[in-house]
Amino acid sequence: MFISDFHFDFPEQLIAQEPLLNRDDSRMLVVSRGPATVADEQFAHFPRFLRKTDVIVLNNTKVFPARLLGKSETGAAIELFLIEEIEDGIWATLARPARRLKPGKKIIFGDLLTMEVLEKNVGGKVIVQCKTEGKFDDIVQKIGQTPLPPYIKRNRTTIDSDRDRYQTIYASQRGAIAAPTAGLHFTPKVLDAIKNLGATVAEITLHVGYGTFEPVRVNDLSQHKVSSERYEIGEENAEILNRAKSDGNRIIAIGTTTTRTLETALAKHDKFLAEKGSATLTITPGFSFRAIDALLTNFHLPQSSLLVLVSAFAGLEPIMEAYRHAVASKYRFYSYGDCMLII
Repeated sequence: MFISDFHFDFPEQLIAQEPLLNRDDSRMLVVSRGPATVADEQFAHFPRFLRKTDVIVLNNTKVFPARLLGKSETGAAIELFLIEEIEDGIWATLARPARRLKPGKKIIFGDLLTMEVLEKNVGGKVIVQCKTEGKFDDIVQKIGQTPLPPYIKRNRTTIDSDRDRYQTIYASQRGAIAAPTAGLHFTPKVLDAIKNLGATVAEITLHVGYGTFEPVRVNDLSQHKVSSERYEIGEENAEILNRAKSDGNRIIAIGTTTTRTLETALAKHDKFLAEKGSATLTITPGFSFRAIDALLTNFHLPQSSLLVLVSAFAGLEPIMEAYRHAVASKYRFYSYGDCMLII
């Protein structure tokens, strides 16, 4: 298949620029896979679609403030977006503007942090070495900004509330550069309702990295590979997942990151193990899903690997029809937007 098959038109004003005041006020489009139907709902009613035997799997990764604003030695403003720590003190970053960042160039972030450019690689990433007066993570936590997606056009430097709102309420494991956005709708009330029903809540960790939102740069999807991302499954949660599979109970993934983790883990070992590993799967139509039975996800960018994954799970035409319905019904799109439950 071709990435151009995954295009849809919609007015940009449907891109949610702000989160709703109450997380669970989001709308939820319910997509049934057999037969293919759509229904308009509210996320607050999510527990109504569950069974007491279900296992709901959350990604508990925590976003760190990976967007840094600094200056060159000549005083020019430089923005760096931390992507991945390659080795101790050496990071792959995205830079703006990157044109003048040649090896040896220094970028200064106040008195506590300086970065020196080591190289620019073919993927457009700028590799830097960090020199700090203190612990790097503490400094970044103090001076960094929430790495909101570029389609959020408001003045991102002035919204302190994003540090809380662009984070799930159950985030606990620091390491993501983007939020697992399907989880942003959950509230303590919704989680309590799930548990009171008798359903089981499990957690895994996948640190959302550049691979999740990296653009697809080829038209032929057979040539596309999503970059690996780090994940961890604990012993108790592995046991919960294995028991669900052996008992024939549904596993409901909250988000595409959770989906990629679970499908990677099961494909590697034919069962879930307590482990730290790398999610390496690139999921495209034709993929045989073995781990998950239902999926909660936000609405994704046209021609993105996330839209491809969702279409692989539910079918391209049903998803395109669901997106057309969402556009006509004025659903809110992307990170701070509404969600879709595929069952």
